[in-house]
Amino acid sequence: MSHDFETRAIHDGQAFDPTTGAIIPPIYQTSTFVQDGIGGFRGGYEYGRSANPTRESLQTVLASLEGGSAAFSFSSGLAAEDSLLRAVLAPGSRVVMGNDVYGGTHRLVNRVWAAWGVTLETVDMSDLDAVRAAARPGETTVLWVETPSNPLMKITDIAGLAEIGHAAGALVVVDNTFASPYVQQPLALGADVVVHSTTKYLGGHSDTLGGALVVNDDELASKIGFIQFGVGAISAPMEAWLTIRGIKTLGVRMDRHSSNAQAIAEALVEHPAVETVFYPGLATHPGHELASRQMKRFGGMLSVALAGGPAAARTFAESTEVFQLAESLGGVESLIGYPSEMTHASVKGTELAVPENVIRLSVGIESIDDLLADVDGALGRLG
Repeated sequence: MSHDFETRAIHDGQAFDPTTGAIIPPIYQTSTFVQDGIGGFRGGYEYGRSANPTRESLQTVLASLEGGSAAFSFSSGLAAEDSLLRAVLAPGSRVVMGNDVYGGTHRLVNRVWAAWGVTLETVDMSDLDAVRAAARPGETTVLWVETPSNPLMKITDIAGLAEIGHAAGALVVVDNTFASPYVQQPLALGADVVVHSTTKYLGGHSDTLGGALVVNDDELASKIGFIQFGVGAISAPMEAWLTIRGIKTLGVRMDRHSSNAQAIAEALVEHPAVETVFYPGLATHPGHELASRQMKRFGGMLSVALAGGPAAARTFAESTEVFQLAESLGGVESLIGYPSEMTHASVKGTELAVPENVIRLSVGIESIDDLLADVDGALGRLG
C-alpha cells in the first residue's frame, strides 16, 4: 500500500523495536559490532563507518520522501556535496553553477576543487538560454541548481534545466534545502541528484548538523557509497536520530513556515522602508508562476532589500527581538541574517556578492502576530 508523504515521514524506516516493542527505534550508539565468527556480520554490520542501523533508518526515510532509490547521510551539507563531487569529478571536469548559490557551495568548488583541475562557470539559472550556452556538450560534467536560491530566492525551472543538462551529458544536481522534499520533488522533475543540508528544515530544531544525497541511479549510488565509506564523512547516530525525529513533523512545520512567510512578505511589500521583497509567494515575484507549478508551498525563506541601503539593513538585522541574529535557517525559531557579512561573506567582492542592503529572514513557526509586530518594530527604528 502506498502512503502519503506525511505518513511516510513518520513510519518509513521506523519499525518498532522487535525486542521490547519500543515505538521509537533505539539509537545505536556504537562504533563496532560483534561478529559471529570471522566475517560473520550480524545484519551486515561490521563497523560504524560502513553502516549503522540508526543512519540506515534515516537514509530509508530520506529516499522515500524524495522519491529516490538510495540516500546517504553525511556529517554536514558540505560533506555531502564534497562526497558527490569526489564521486563524479576528475581533473579537467567542468561545473556550471548558479550565480546565486549558497556561498559555501561556491567556495567548495572555486577554492577547493579548482586546485585539483576542476573549472567552474556561474550563470543565471533562471535564464534557460544562458544555461544552454554555458552547458557545453562534452565539456560540462555537473549542472548545479539551487531553487529557491540563497538568498535572492530566484526560481529556476528544474525540468527545463534537467533537459538542458542531460543534452550536454551533465549530471543535474539540485540543492533542495530551502524547499524540503515536502515542498518540492526534484527527482520527479528530472534531476539526477538531490542535495540537502539536513541541518535545516529536515532536522528543523537547530540542534543537529547533517547533510544528505538522494539518487535514483544504482551505478551512481555505488560510487557515492564507496566514497562515503572510504572518506568517512558520515552522520553520527545521535545526529541521525535527531534528524529522524525532526522529519516526523516536517509537513506540519513547512505548512506553518510557509503561511507565516507569506504573511510577512505581503506586509513588507508595501512598507516605505522596503525596496524589494524576494519571496516566490508574491504574485509580483518573477518566478511566481513557475514556483506555483513546481512547489507545493512557497517555503519559509524570504529576503528583503532595504531602501536605506547597507546602514538600514544592518540596523534592521540588529533590531529585531523575536527574530534572532544568527546564521543557518529552517528551525522552528525565526532567524535574521545579513548575508553580505554572514552566510555569503566568502563570495564578497565577486560576481556572486549579495547586495549590501539585503537581509535574509528564516521565518519560524511562532505566532504570526508576534512576528509581524517584531518586523514592524524593527523597521520603525530605521527612522
